[in-house]
Amino acid sequence: MSTLAHTMMTTARTADSGLAGPGELDRYPYGEVPGVDRLSASVWDGTDPELGRMGRRTAGSRGRGLHGQLVQQLGQMIVSGDLGADRPLVPEEIGQRFEVSRTVVRESLRVLEAKGLVSARPNVGTRVRPVSDWNLLDPDIIEWRAFGPQRDDQRRELSELRWTIEPLAARLAAGHGREEVQQRLGDMVEIMVHAMGQGDALTFSRADAEFHSLLIQVSGNRMLEHLSGIVSAALQVSGNPVTGCDRPTEASLGHHARIVDALAAGDGSGAEAAMRQLLTVHPEVERVVPAPREH
Repeated sequence: MSTLAHTMMTTARTADSGLAGPGELDRYPYGEVPGVDRLSASVWDGTDPELGRMGRRTAGSRGRGLHGQLVQQLGQMIVSGDLGADRPLVPEEIGQRFEVSRTVVRESLRVLEAKGLVSARPNVGTRVRPVSDWNLLDPDIIEWRAFGPQRDDQRRELSELRWTIEPLAARLAAGHGREEVQQRLGDMVEIMVHAMGQGDALTFSRADAEFHSLLIQVSGNRMLEHLSGIVSAALQVSGNPVTGCDRPTEASLGHHARIVDALAAGDGSGAEAAMRQLLTVHPEVERVVPAPREH
């Protein structure tokens, strides 16, 4: 097994902290904003009682410490509808409710604004934005939707999106016969084979996500490359099997291996066909989403 394959079996990739740059924190000022109604107590009372002490909870998937946790919790509340569209968010109240500092609140609101979930305007304050404004391709929002009331729609939309982009990416990748890339893809298959034999679902899923992300990145289409994170998110939140890629079976491994072989042979049609077989829907499998994964 190569060094890369060994590393993949023992480590996970890190993520950006999403911290604000100098001078950005003052966009979410504390204090009263004229004409802005404060959140009613019932809005916060209906949340998980553990949310009041952020230090008790693990960090969000793409943030660190209290900042990442608060982004995770507020994001989930917005996406689930607990904080509806045009709802005012008063930073001071958020800080008191979750027992975090002003800096943490401001950092978190900045991240949520970048995702299209909230907007901050002078003399208006910070408000929740409608779904039409959300960045639905953001991996965090994909995850929050997948574990909220919209989970069925999210899974269907992800499956449809994968069917659109991954067979095309496989065909295009066959025209970029880079030996080092083919070696890495082969490493991922090797890892999945070993992980399946060990019953290690976590390692299998990580290698699977790396395989699909890498395949898109080497397609030679920069617009497709930007979608690689979406595919990884789709694999991580897919829940019970919906496609052949969602469960570690001999057939699934065989399709992965055939994709690698087709790429090595420069066979775009073969790579595309193997990918479509891998993404074949299994209608007999019940579409159930599990509880959110631990981070």
